[in-house]
Amino acid sequence: MNESCDPQSWCSALYEAQAGGLILYGRALGLSHGEAEDVVQEVFSKLLRLEQPPHEPNRYLVRAFRNSALNRKVSLWRRIAREMESVRWFELHPEQTAWEDAAMRCLAKLPPEQRETIVLKIWHSHTFEEIGELLAISPNTAAGRYRYGLQRLRVCLKEQGKEFDESIGTTTTYVDPAPPFGRFAAPPLP
Repeated sequence: MNESCDPQSWCSALYEAQAGGLILYGRALGLSHGEAEDVVQEVFSKLLRLEQPPHEPNRYLVRAFRNSALNRKVSLWRRIAREMESVRWFELHPEQTAWEDAAMRCLAKLPPEQRETIVLKIWHSHTFEEIGELLAISPNTAAGRYRYGLQRLRVCLKEQGKEFDESIGTTTTYVDPAPPFGRFAAPPLP
């Protein structure tokens, strides 16, 4: 890419395509809605100062957002404010359906690691390998967090009388499992 980063070029298109997903990702990382918006603003402000676009703008954007969001989280005062606001983890919109409301409540109940992995996989279309690289975990760990998170979502939605969309995760490909160890391990192949 050789175009410069001004509001009329690729930055604008990137913002339109990714801002909403980044705010959701910020919520999954434990930021309030306002804090997530601030981090989006901060990241795009930095992107606008680049002389040329990064090699992979979407991956660069998610990585920059995650780093900025995690840096923001370390402040004690902000952490206290987040905990006080935890009742409103997702802000409801008038046009939101009952199913969306239930799904967001269930997503909010997941452990942060599973919630983060699900948001990166579904809303950001990252592979398990990319998620592993981003979170400094193995692709197998990312796949496990995703799989267990979806199982918990299924149970939670069923408890609320909502059917889980079985199409989510059907295209999931898992990394080959690690070889077994211990007394139950198969002998090595010649």
